[in-house]
Amino acid sequence: MTQSRPNEFIPPPECPVFEPSWEEFADPFGFINKIRPIAENTGICKIRPPPGWQPPFACDVDRLHFTPRIQRLNELEAQTRVKLNFLDQIAKFWELQGCTLKIPHVERKTLDLYVLYKLVKEEGGFDGVCKERRWTQIALKMGFAPGKAVGSHLRAHYERILYPYYLFQAGANLMVRSLKHFYNFPFPLFSLITFIPLWQCFCFFFPPQVEQYICLVCGGGGDEDRLLLCDGCDDSYHTFCLIPPLHDVPKGDWRCPKCLAQECGKPPVAFGFEQASRDYTLRTFGDMADSFKSDYFNMPVHMVPTELVEKEFWRLVSTIEEDVTVEYGADIASKDFGSGFPVKNGTFKVSPVEEDYLSNGWNLNNMPVLDASVLTHVTADICGMKLPWLYVGMCFSSFCWHIEDHWSYSINYLHWGEPKTWYGAPGYAAEQLENVMKSLAPELFESQPDLLHQLVTIMNPNVLMEHGVPIYRTNQCAGEFVITFPRAYHSGFNQGFNFAEAVNFCTADWMPLGRQCIQHYRSLNRYCVFSHDEMTCNIASKADSLELELASAVQKDMCAMMLEEKMLREKVYKLGVWHSQQVDYDLLPDEERQCAKCRTTCYLSAITCPCSPDQLVCLYHIEDLCSCPARSYTLNYKYTLAELKPLFQALTARAESYEDWASKVNKILKADQDNKSDLEELRSLVVEAEKKSYPETDLLSHLRQVIQNADRCTSMAQQLLNGKRQTRYRSGGGKSQNQLTVEELKSFVNQLYDLPCTIRQAPFLKALLNRVEQFQQQSSDLLAEDTPGSSALQSLLDEGAGLDVELPQLVVLRQRLEQARWVEAVKEASDQPADLSLDCMRRLIDQGVGLTPHACVERTMARLQELLTVCEHWEEKAHNMLTARPRHSIETLEAALQEVDSIPAYLPSCLQLKDCVNGAREWIMEADALQAGGRIPGLAALSELVSRARSIPVMLEPLSRLESLISEVQAWKESAAKTFLLRNSSHSLLEVLCPRCETGPQKSKSKKAKDVSVPCKKVEVKLDSLFDVEKALSTSKYTVSAMATLSEVHQKELESLSMLRTSNESKFQSSPSCLAPTVCLCHTVPAGPMLQCELCRDAYHSGCVPGFKDIQTGLPWLCPLCKRSEKPPLDKVLPLLASLQRIRVRLPEGDALRYVIERTVRWQHKVQLVSPTQHPNGKVSLIKLGTELEELLVEGLLMQVTLPELQQLYRSLLNRFSPSQHSLQSSEHDHQYHIAQDRSPPHRSPPHSKGQKNSKRRLEKENTEGQHRDKIKKPKKKKPKLNKERRREEKRTTSPSNSLSDLSYSDDSEEDWSVCSAKQCQQPEGNEVNWVQCDGSCNQWFHQICVGVSAEQAENEDYICVSCAINDLTE
Repeated sequence: MTQSRPNEFIPPPECPVFEPSWEEFADPFGFINKIRPIAENTGICKIRPPPGWQPPFACDVDRLHFTPRIQRLNELEAQTRVKLNFLDQIAKFWELQGCTLKIPHVERKTLDLYVLYKLVKEEGGFDGVCKERRWTQIALKMGFAPGKAVGSHLRAHYERILYPYYLFQAGANLMVRSLKHFYNFPFPLFSLITFIPLWQCFCFFFPPQVEQYICLVCGGGGDEDRLLLCDGCDDSYHTFCLIPPLHDVPKGDWRCPKCLAQECGKPPVAFGFEQASRDYTLRTFGDMADSFKSDYFNMPVHMVPTELVEKEFWRLVSTIEEDVTVEYGADIASKDFGSGFPVKNGTFKVSPVEEDYLSNGWNLNNMPVLDASVLTHVTADICGMKLPWLYVGMCFSSFCWHIEDHWSYSINYLHWGEPKTWYGAPGYAAEQLENVMKSLAPELFESQPDLLHQLVTIMNPNVLMEHGVPIYRTNQCAGEFVITFPRAYHSGFNQGFNFAEAVNFCTADWMPLGRQCIQHYRSLNRYCVFSHDEMTCNIASKADSLELELASAVQKDMCAMMLEEKMLREKVYKLGVWHSQQVDYDLLPDEERQCAKCRTTCYLSAITCPCSPDQLVCLYHIEDLCSCPARSYTLNYKYTLAELKPLFQALTARAESYEDWASKVNKILKADQDNKSDLEELRSLVVEAEKKSYPETDLLSHLRQVIQNADRCTSMAQQLLNGKRQTRYRSGGGKSQNQLTVEELKSFVNQLYDLPCTIRQAPFLKALLNRVEQFQQQSSDLLAEDTPGSSALQSLLDEGAGLDVELPQLVVLRQRLEQARWVEAVKEASDQPADLSLDCMRRLIDQGVGLTPHACVERTMARLQELLTVCEHWEEKAHNMLTARPRHSIETLEAALQEVDSIPAYLPSCLQLKDCVNGAREWIMEADALQAGGRIPGLAALSELVSRARSIPVMLEPLSRLESLISEVQAWKESAAKTFLLRNSSHSLLEVLCPRCETGPQKSKSKKAKDVSVPCKKVEVKLDSLFDVEKALSTSKYTVSAMATLSEVHQKELESLSMLRTSNESKFQSSPSCLAPTVCLCHTVPAGPMLQCELCRDAYHSGCVPGFKDIQTGLPWLCPLCKRSEKPPLDKVLPLLASLQRIRVRLPEGDALRYVIERTVRWQHKVQLVSPTQHPNGKVSLIKLGTELEELLVEGLLMQVTLPELQQLYRSLLNRFSPSQHSLQSSEHDHQYHIAQDRSPPHRSPPHSKGQKNSKRRLEKENTEGQHRDKIKKPKKKKPKLNKERRREEKRTTSPSNSLSDLSYSDDSEEDWSVCSAKQCQQPEGNEVNWVQCDGSCNQWFHQICVGVSAEQAENEDYICVSCAINDLTE
């Protein structure tokens, strides 16, 4: 059969796991006895110690060394080992015939020769299968797919490999059978089953030949080169006479069929584990184990799941293809290297905190020798039973199916390391497990009948379970115990590197099983670890100190022992053994007193013979001693039967003392009323039982229960009499937990008189019972009345509560009292309708529902329920009206409210509905008043009115119209915002349209808003922030007042802007501190190309201004702070105002827009009125136009509307005051001036002083070096220049010595003086370039050709540049 992958392993059910409390854990055997009824049904169990129980690891790691056992996993499993043995036999069979066995493959899988051999044998043999043509069925049984002609292949392989072996096993001579087949010799086939030399059979057919070597098959000696000599017996055979024939002479050793039978017939060597070739320490073994597991699973050892290891283990032990070998350090004696637990006087020193572990019962060094352990009375220190054994495991190392010696208990503790997986079968299934294993692997048990006692064979738990054997499993983790019960087969394997310790122990319940085990060992001829009879006698000699349970168990065991010994001795006597002698077997070692037949250790008696004085047998095997007659035998005995009786009697006395005590207890408990004993006498019997350590029998438990009941009755009776018992609330509480009913009181009184002992409180309780009966009579009389008074009811209730007994009449009295109080509460609530809410009615109804039915209660309940139904109906209806969609009209709601007014109750939803109707009426009046007389409502009032309307759950007709107005206003605001606001602008529409309230960048809106709230002595309207302006516009009732407000704000805007312009211009004046001014958005000193705002007069770095390269030529430039809107043209603004007038809603933005348009119209009118006058000589009158033009320009720049008049005014001013026509052309540098990067100290003087400038108008480059430098200094591009308006302000606010040249802080730079300051420099080249310096306030240099000045004019007249001329004009 092909070796298919075994079915996946299915874990058996889990065994019980116990977690004892500290109290239970304190008594090991007591706890084991407690769990035995549960755990012995599974054979094994696991115990987790209480948290905190962690004994120190006391083993000397450095001194521990051991030689582990070698385990080949596929040899452990019984069925796999059978297959391997079979293959070994087949291979040996063919090897001895000079052939090498090669296992064939079928369907690309290795053929399972063993299964094929077994199946053919079961189907009737090779001939039968061929005759019935059952090879296809065999292929199907072996798992091959049908329809592939596998059967013919199986037949060929069987006939070639297995059939010769089968005939050999059957004892047939293959060569004779073949000879008959080839030569048709008529001799009978009896020669097929004998090894008589075949040449004798041919003597009748062939004449004798004189040859040195002849073939024993054909009898001929020819073809000597084809003759084979057996390497075992020197017989000769032709290679072609053999079956199968050999083509060539084998190179190795060759055996003839006779020698082959001898070699293959040798008994197999008993299987066992080999010892490893090296010695390990704990550390080196751990390194090897961890390396093996991590390499095998290709992952860290702690990450391998236990389920994976378990399935892989059972796969490996069930396959013959994979050969995995592991090592197991098992049965290491703790006495040689020390236990893992600390022991007294050991080398490991424990701390004071850990000293309790030295004497702890769960310490495996202590458990076998505890007082309750039977092994305490075994004198020898037996390793593994009384002395713990140590186990060092690695992954896959296993312990095979076995039971403990003498069928004892075992306990295993895993000190540390990875888990250990256990499998166990209960003791009652031991024989069933043995039979299943024998039936599945009979070949192993034929050679080793005691195979299961060798601990070398394992079988898959799933296979055992399939055959009905109950199997349980568990994973034992570090710090946990596993206990196996008597005769419970168990096995398992280790998940990885770990360290465990195990020992045996026996309790009293084991005694009969121990004797049964000796009989079992005797049948198997197996050695005993200790003498059971010797242990029993040792225990009997200490009868007085034994625990009663142990004494009783030993007494029964000794009784059986004595009966068995008496029977055996009588048998011996009958056989004629009369000689006897007493022998002290205690002094002999166990190996010198073992039965020669069954290996049982003899103690009570043995038989010896003078012919072999060193040999003895037990009384069971007297016939197996020797061939001498029985009369020559000698009976050796330890005790006579008479000597055993005192030991037995002592045990009996110890066991039967309990019977005397039990008799006395039974007599007291069954005494009649007149002969009762006192309670103290019962207590004395319990003390006696505890003193003599009597077992916890049912009688002792019953006695303790009787005393406990008597104590309880005494205490309860005393409490009843003293009135100290917990009582109910006297006027209406429930039953107390400890309160007795009348029947219970009667029963209790009877119980007091029925106790086995007398109670002195019994007469007093009898008197209490009489008072209770009197109260019951009075209650019956009062309840018989139709309307009992509340005072009488309350008085009788108080009296009954004082009796401290549960009285049925109290319940009825309390019910009648509660009914009366409830009716009064309903009546009181009905008298006050304003407070009678739905919850109040429901509460009263709930209270009434719990009352006992009564006519008065039912009538009141009916009226209250009817009122509640009506109220709930109207509450729900009112709620639905409030939440209805669409909403109800006000007329519908008023009609509903008229019906509600007649209901005498408090209805919140109806009241809310009424408030909503009143609110709707008020809102409609306000809406009508808002637009009465053609008034235009304000947006704030309109929004507030709409917001209120949405919270009123009433259909309001004007609401939709008002909402439409608000939507139109919002749409208008969005349109206006798109028209005016810049992209990503931080300003609101109102902020852009209104005149600026703050022009200083340091002031913030939040500060101004805060200032508004500061109280003033005189109430006045402040317009210091946009919030103030918006509030003033929103509260103004008329457009005139809004325009006045905006005019006032505009005036403040002009004043603030004037101050800001003056402040910014003063930055460039000389300062005594000589500190550089801070400018621009970045608040740093001037540097490089600078821009100057035409409105605020502040300077900006060109790199700090977004869109520097997009500045339009010939237009006034505004800084980012001054340019707040897109400034649309007026033709785009006027339609916005017209559309707002159609909406007929006033809003602050609309008033601001109206004011913007009015300002624009007024400004246009002013510009038309202002025209510069000319002197008769043609010169401009700068004084007349300066101030007026500046104000117009500033006001025009403040407007948020683009006007052609503003651009014309700005260009005309530039053109009007330019000295020449071509110098007045605008360029993209109109708003720029250059500030050098050199930061030279400001105290350095410029290269040309004032005196030098006045004395020289012309700069000439006279030498070659000067010409060359002039060429290099010529600007390749247009250099940034200072804004003309900025120069004008600088000229006005600074002295000649503090010009813009001073502000540049680049006095030492030659480049400042080699660049022409003209707007459109023509960049003249040549050996001589004429220059001229402005006599105005800027002192800048210009090429004469760039500004249209001749050399004579520059020499004889003052030259004033365009910038300075405009500045003088505005001033």
